[in-house]
This record gives sequence, structure tokens and C-alpha cells, in this order.
Amino acid sequence: MKKSDKTVSRRQFVNGLGLGAAGLGVAGWSGGAAFAQVRGNPFRAQAEWTQKYDADARLRVRRTETPLLSAQTIAGTEQAIAQYQQLAARGGWGTVPSGRTLKLGARSRAVQALRQRLAASGDLGSQATGSPIFDSYVEAGVRRFQARNGISSTGVVSRQTFRELNIPVETRLRQLELNLVRLRSYAGNLGDRHVILNIPAATVQTVENGRIATHHIAGVGKIDRQSPIMQARALAVNFNPFWTVPASIIRKDLIPKMQKDPNYLTENKIRIFTRQGTELQPSQVNWNSMEATNYRFRQDPGGELNSLGFVRIDIANKHGVYMHDTPTKGIFGDDYRFVSSGCVRVQNVRDYVAWLLRAQGGWDRDRIDEAIRSGRQETVRLTPAVPVYWVYITAWASDGTVQFRDDVYKRDGAGGAFAQNFGPKVPVPGAVPADYDQGPGRGIAPPARIGTYR
Repeated sequence: MKKSDKTVSRRQFVNGLGLGAAGLGVAGWSGGAAFAQVRGNPFRAQAEWTQKYDADARLRVRRTETPLLSAQTIAGTEQAIAQYQQLAARGGWGTVPSGRTLKLGARSRAVQALRQRLAASGDLGSQATGSPIFDSYVEAGVRRFQARNGISSTGVVSRQTFRELNIPVETRLRQLELNLVRLRSYAGNLGDRHVILNIPAATVQTVENGRIATHHIAGVGKIDRQSPIMQARALAVNFNPFWTVPASIIRKDLIPKMQKDPNYLTENKIRIFTRQGTELQPSQVNWNSMEATNYRFRQDPGGELNSLGFVRIDIANKHGVYMHDTPTKGIFGDDYRFVSSGCVRVQNVRDYVAWLLRAQGGWDRDRIDEAIRSGRQETVRLTPAVPVYWVYITAWASDGTVQFRDDVYKRDGAGGAFAQNFGPKVPVPGAVPADYDQGPGRGIAPPARIGTYR
């Protein structure tokens, strides 16, 4: 018999014997233990044959309705700290050898170590730690672990997953303790309707009456162009906006691009203006110098090319940052979404705008779609303004699930760096926090600030 003739899938094995789950006599594969002892059974020692692991709902990480900044999250994080203290006292968890990628069907001692590691953090049942086989139950545990750590839930253990698996429990405990302090600093009245951006997770939550209303993947600032931690207010929604290129992007991006491709500005519908408002042609600028920084660069509206997409949300702040749509929506499928120059790109921005404008009469989803489709510039003021919190939380727990994210901006250090991560207690909505611009309009950024970064 050929080797290929001996290889059968689990479904072929069950169906070939005429045995479904009901044919085993009881539900949940309870008769599987006997079949696991059959000589030559290719599925011997697979835990899923003896236990109902494939459909175990406990292995799934469901999207929570509990806001990041909430009493429930604080309580959950406190509970997680107690659990991790006990785990550390028992010696923590071991490491998983990272020589080769582990995936469904693999069989090795590394898989056994993986099982033990997943069981230690609650991603796998403790009764399933002995087998060296990477079965579908282990795959489900890996997916759960990946979801809790902000990694695409592929069920395959490769470099990034190995790295997260092998972070010591003591490090995770310190991370939880540090972030508990951050969470507690937002224990005040955040407002009945508010927005939370968690920078390390690159996610946005809209919150209403203590529950998450909408959830959005985001793109946030690069390591060298970080999104700021701030408390602010969303003031207006701009449909089909211009984009004014900031001086930093002119220096770092635009000049080098023009040196490589003289047609770059024309192809991307970016116009050049003097300070007096006179429009210049790209050929009138010396791109081998810093002359371009003396001019204003403005990209025409149009969601297919404009860096802001179809919508910009103006936010009162001293940093000149805001939230917006993007024509490069592929970034929302990436694990690493630290891609902007400080502003925040929002997935499903129309749903986000619909939530923001719900208090404004007549702005339903159809009207929003029409405003975008028209191509006309239109600004809608938010009355009242909506509190917005850009926070830096790398570890938390809610609804029984402990979450970790990379400390991408390296703000989880001790001493002075630690202290700088925390601002004043969250004010009552309507008050003007210390980090708002204190110019005319009670914290409204000057016009030159709005529409600057992306």
C-alpha cells in the first residue's frame, strides 16, 4: 500500500466507519477514548477525540461591550493582577522552543511545551498538556492567545507569536500593575457620550451610557511621529476636505518624493501656494534645496487620492492632530498600524461619523453618504462637542479576558518616563483641561492647526 493510502483525514476516518458523533453512543466524543487505543490510529493522543474542545466557546475571544476606560475594566485588571501574582508565585510559565513554525498537524516536543504554556495563561485546558500533537484544540488556543495579544488570529505559531509567548509572567505582571495606574487616572466623569482611542492597540471605541456603541480599527502615529496622549473635544465633521501638508512632511516625505519623481505633486493633485496665495507650478521650485518649506502645499478633495479620504474630524488640541478617513484602507488588515504622522485613520469612518452626528438633526446615514458622494466641501459643527480621549494602555482585562499590546512608543519604563505617561485626573466634561489650547474659543485650535497632520 502506498504511503498516501494510509493517510486519512479525521472526517474520512469517522465517516468511513459510519460513525458520527451520535454513532459514538453519547454526545461530545465521549467514546473517543476507546477508538484512540485502536492500533494504527493516526489520531492517537489527540485530546479533541476524548473531549469536546473544537466547539468550546471558552476559547473564543468575543468583542466586548465594556469600554476600556470604565470601572469594570479597572476591576477586571485588579483581578488579573491577583491571578498573575499567584501564577508568578508558582513559578510562572515555561518557554516554547522557537526554532520552527508550529501549525496544525505538527508533532514535536515544542508542541508539548506550547500546550503547557497556553494552559498556564488560560488559553488551553490544563487537562490537555501532555500530547506532542498540534491538533485543532491547540490551534483554537493559539488563536485565543493571538487575539489577546493583538496578533492576527491565524492559529499558526511563528516569530511574533513565539516572542509574545516567551515574555515572562513577571513582565506581564508589572505591565498590568503599571496600566492599572493609568486606568485609574481616568476614573472621573468621562461624559455620557465620548470617544476612546487606545494608541498601543490602534483601536477606537465610541461609548454611550457606559457601553461601547461602535468599534473601529485605527492607524496611529509612527514611532518617530507619535500620536499624542491627550484629552480633547471633537468639534466638527468636514466632508470632502482639503489636506494641508505640514512642514515636517514637506521636509521628510514630499521633497524626497519630488526628487525621485517630478510628477508626484501633479499625479496626487497637490498644489503649491506662496504665503500671499499665488499658485506656483512644481517646475518653479528648487527641489534640491529646502525652498519648498517656504510654501503651502494643499491637496485637492477626493477620497481616492486625498490623504484624509472623504472625512476629517476636527479636534481641539495643541498638537494639530485630528481623526480622518484614508484612501489606503489596506492598513486596517495589518497587525502593525503605526503608520501616520500623528493623526488617526479610522476604519469604517462613515459609521463613526454617523455616531458623532446623531445628536445633530437630520444627519442620518443616507445624508452622510450623499454628502460624501456630492464631492462638495461641507462642515458640520458638533453641538455639543464630543469628549475624546487618546490614551496609552498596553495591558488591561475586561469580561474575563486579559489583553496585552506592544509598548511601541516605549512608555512603560520606570521613573521619569513612567511619570510622564500620566496627565491630570479626567475633568468633568465642559471644563477645559490643561493640555487644551487656551486661545480664543475655549480650547478650539487656531485654523492653522486644523487640517495639518495626518
